Amino acid sequence: MTATLVAGGVDFTVRAPRAEAVWLCLFDGDIERRVAMTRVGDDWHVRVDGAGEGTRYGFRTDADSAKLLVDPHAVTLDRRFVYDPHLREPRIDTAALVPKAIVTAPLPPLDLPPLFRAGGLIYEINVRAFTMRHPDVPAAQRGTIAALAHPAVIAHLQRIGVAAVELMPVVAWIDERHLPPLGLGNGWGYNPVVPMALDPRLAPGGIAELRATVAALRDAGIGTLLDLVFNHTGESDLLGPTLSLRGLDDAAYARAPDGRLINDAGTGNTLDFANPAVRTLSLDTLRHFVTQAGVDGFRFDLATVMARGPGFDRDAPIFAKIAADPVLRDRVLIAEPWDIGPGGYQLGNFPADWLEWNDRYRDDVRRFWRGDGSAGALATRLMGSSDLFGDRTRGVSFVAAHDGFTLADTVAFATRHNHANGEDNRDGHAGEIAWNNGVEGDSEDATVRAARDADVRALLATLFATRGTILLTAGDEFGRTQAGNNNGYAQDELLWLDWDGRDRARESFVADLARRRAACASLADPAIAHDATWLRLDGQPMRDADWQDAPGFILRLRDATITVDRTARTVTLTPSDQPQIA
Repeated sequence: MTATLVAGGVDFTVRAPRAEAVWLCLFDGDIERRVAMTRVGDDWHVRVDGAGEGTRYGFRTDADSAKLLVDPHAVTLDRRFVYDPHLREPRIDTAALVPKAIVTAPLPPLDLPPLFRAGGLIYEINVRAFTMRHPDVPAAQRGTIAALAHPAVIAHLQRIGVAAVELMPVVAWIDERHLPPLGLGNGWGYNPVVPMALDPRLAPGGIAELRATVAALRDAGIGTLLDLVFNHTGESDLLGPTLSLRGLDDAAYARAPDGRLINDAGTGNTLDFANPAVRTLSLDTLRHFVTQAGVDGFRFDLATVMARGPGFDRDAPIFAKIAADPVLRDRVLIAEPWDIGPGGYQLGNFPADWLEWNDRYRDDVRRFWRGDGSAGALATRLMGSSDLFGDRTRGVSFVAAHDGFTLADTVAFATRHNHANGEDNRDGHAGEIAWNNGVEGDSEDATVRAARDADVRALLATLFATRGTILLTAGDEFGRTQAGNNNGYAQDELLWLDWDGRDRARESFVADLARRRAACASLADPAIAHDATWLRLDGQPMRDADWQDAPGFILRLRDATITVDRTARTVTLTPSDQPQIA
């Protein structure tokens, strides 16, 4: 930790290798006291007698002493980040604009094995959106991490068979600078400033709140994964705000030989994982959330960045460091295996003990149910994508996620409708695989509505009949919609789940799928099944030509039968000890 409680005071240390002078800035209300720090190698140090837990602080350097800088190792902030143009303007004091770090005593360290490993259902949650409209959660608690521990929430998670929740970013983030003038705000959180400090709006109780929620979920048999953003920070490009690393250690950001910021994350900057200091900060962050909150593991946004040096390397130092770390080596690690840089798509190329988001699964399953995909491609995805991962599936299979169309919108919109984002409908994936059953958007036609419901149920049943680890985004089990917006990051209230208006019949359908999946141990087994039997829908063995042209198949495993019928728009998952029910 940068701020360490010691007998009689606090030791402060911060890395600023290029600075000629650094000041610790202590705050008592709006009154600031500056204390000169002493260089120790690349670090700067000072001990402040009389300081203690609750002390609010920041840093300044001689590069632009007007800019107050947040401790990169901060674990508690006094308020959220709010974008202001003055944050990027030189020589304008920003003490009134920048959150202050708070000296925080660490909690007694936890030493718990992961509850979740792999092979079950991961439930992706936008923490704020999940409970803002939940009728059973007290109003004061809605939108917070603590709300996830509410008995009504846990009962829902258990009903649909959730093995682990995956919390979309919960550390403090800042809006991209183009959003406030449009009256918009970032509702996803993929724009953090420092990696350990929880967003005060999501966690007013700080790390103790996260710890208590993780414990409550664990008591209910549910693990917790955190979605972390190590690929960039919210300081953006050269026109972005100066908030932390930009003023303290700008070498943390990757640069081209001519000095330009590399933008492999598409956000203005990319953290340089060839820099040992970046790796150290990332490893400290992982250890913090394991020992202080007890989380089971992590999902890494745009994880290809973590293995760049500058090109992608499956044997990158960060992977070796994690594998050798006694705190981290048994954690669940999930990569989003792509970024927008050269050679950025690396699905199947992460270390063998990592899981990877499998967008090939999403696309092939959607194509099959849209009518232009093959049974062979669907069968490969259903059985764990051996073409990508070999004999041990490492994919996280999903048909919809936070990014892209919701599951309901996938079958109701053939094209994106992102005009509200203020980018002339140019943002978001232009070629997403989707269809509208003849009418774009909402429809009062009963035939269209029935067809859409059948398509969604087929997609859900396919997911729950898939071998290995599967992922469902919160609300897709009961019809969440973003009105065709497939890049909803800037639409905070649009993301709020409508609990009162949810499709309860679809929710019950998912609960039944979860019960059936739980009765089929082979589906959770990460090893590719070699004892599978494939039959045509007429019961005859599949022939080579059938894999391209057949409208479906029957798959028999040791403990289940799965029947896929595109003509009937159905998937049945039947455990061997139960009668077949469509």
